[in-house]
Amino acid sequence: MDSYILAMDQGTTSCRSILFDKTGNAIASSHKEFKQLYPRPGWVEHNPVEIFDTQYYTAQDVLHKTNICPEQIASIGITNQRETVVVWERDTGNPVYNAIVWQCRRTTQICDNYKKDKLEPLFKEKTGLVIDPYFSGTKIKWILDSDERLRLKARKGELLFGTIDSWLIYNLTGLHFTDTSNASRTQLYNINTGVWDREIMTILGIPDTMVPLQRHSSANFGKTKNDLFGREILVGGVAGDQQAALFGQACFETGDSKNTYGTGCFALVNTGHNKIESKNGLLTTLACELDNGLVYALEGSVFIAGAVIQWLRDELKIITNASETNDMAASIQDTGGVYIVPAFAGLGAPYWDPSARGIIVGLTRGSNRAHIVRAALESIAYQSADLIHALQEDSGKKIPELKVDGGATQNAFLMQFQADILGIPVVTSSTPDITALGAAYLAGLQVGFWNSTADIKKQWKEGKRYMPQMNDSQRETLIAGWKNAVAAAREYK
Repeated sequence: MDSYILAMDQGTTSCRSILFDKTGNAIASSHKEFKQLYPRPGWVEHNPVEIFDTQYYTAQDVLHKTNICPEQIASIGITNQRETVVVWERDTGNPVYNAIVWQCRRTTQICDNYKKDKLEPLFKEKTGLVIDPYFSGTKIKWILDSDERLRLKARKGELLFGTIDSWLIYNLTGLHFTDTSNASRTQLYNINTGVWDREIMTILGIPDTMVPLQRHSSANFGKTKNDLFGREILVGGVAGDQQAALFGQACFETGDSKNTYGTGCFALVNTGHNKIESKNGLLTTLACELDNGLVYALEGSVFIAGAVIQWLRDELKIITNASETNDMAASIQDTGGVYIVPAFAGLGAPYWDPSARGIIVGLTRGSNRAHIVRAALESIAYQSADLIHALQEDSGKKIPELKVDGGATQNAFLMQFQADILGIPVVTSSTPDITALGAAYLAGLQVGFWNSTADIKKQWKEGKRYMPQMNDSQRETLIAGWKNAVAAAREYK
């Protein structure tokens, strides 16, 4: 029988399971959304039990749809929304609180206090990350601080924490593991030494009994419980979604870069075994860890990208489907001077302003629905351009072309505008599910499904190439307008 890799792609708004064959082609997939919880303005939560149930449903569904039996699954790869964190009881496995999502800003005051105490240089040197509510560490602290009983249980060693990969692994195998890439996003992991940092955990008041065991991104994370699939299946690869996308894009060489368009936007450049400290508001992070050691990356994060289109659909209700936006944006010549800065969760790189708020500027009596939709799409490209410009300045090298992936790459208007505003080619992969493919590759390497990264690189194929068509003068004028809009968003508190 043919064998396959099952990739579990656990995202911010939905779960997906995809089967890949040895050529890296997706045989079938299953997708299901889950509920977003907003208990207060700026707070974002998920039900961790619903996350696992949804992910498990899609895994069962994709096997059912294809009549592929569990015996044909060589390994499972997991990729996940990063920074979102769960705390659960060691004995029962029950969560003690909802998962606090990476977008959540509830720990802004905690972060401000640490900044006032001048701790940011220490955090940045050890973890590569700025002090911001985005990361997992202060979320765990908030959960423990919210109930003295939880703080006591943590001290007794009765609680565990994990990012979503750990939560899935725990429910699949009963084991408490994470991989290097996810560990590096918690703000508790020392990216210089490759171990959990006791000093920072002490500052945050997080006992080291709570941490998962950390393994390479391609490793043995345990086997699934018999009752889940009718047989044990090895979990052989794990990576946070953006690192998985970098791997799936075959960005294995120093200087290789990609941008992923999902709920947020995330640009990464592989810096090899060299840890580069950004001077432009980017993060130093770990791309992965294989047998050849730690591989570093520079990363820029946009918090609200595809989520601005969901906002048009779900809150403003001016579209019914994201696919409408391409033709609507293309139906007008420009936005008529309208800019949207979707700082719904503050601004990420290169600004790192958690207090910024979303705004629409440049409205006139003639502004209509199409102008708003086009401005929303353009905001994704402008934010991504901010990241790419910062990556170029930090690396000292011009990025010749940008590999892109994620759902929004299907929007031809957005991809063309991205190429125009950057002034470089934008290149999609022939495989749309790059993040899941990266997790599959990591899992496949562990069991010999693929032999090496060189074999994987041969499988990458270009999809569509968008060439820049905008002149320099127009580009500079539009970017200047964007900068003014961002300044206005940062001014309004």
